[in-house]
Amino acid sequence: SQKEFITAEKSLIECEQHLSNIATLENPTCQIQSAEKNLWLISSKSKPSLEVLVFLDEKTYTATRLNWRQKFE
Repeated sequence: SQKEFITAEKSLIECEQHLSNIATLENPTCQIQSAEKNLWLISSKSKPSLEVLVFLDEKTYTATRLNWRQKFE
């Protein structure tokens, strides 16, 4: 449903905003894994599962979303 989609998107945004200092999140609602140097794959834990590929600039610590997809099971 639309509410769950919005909830999943909000969790991704929160993790993106704290990517350079993810330890500040007490209960992260997403999973984060390194894809390559400065590239991170962030997945929502809730359903529907959304995934984004993010570039993290190591000088400015700015996260830029490169791609997103919805994972279907």
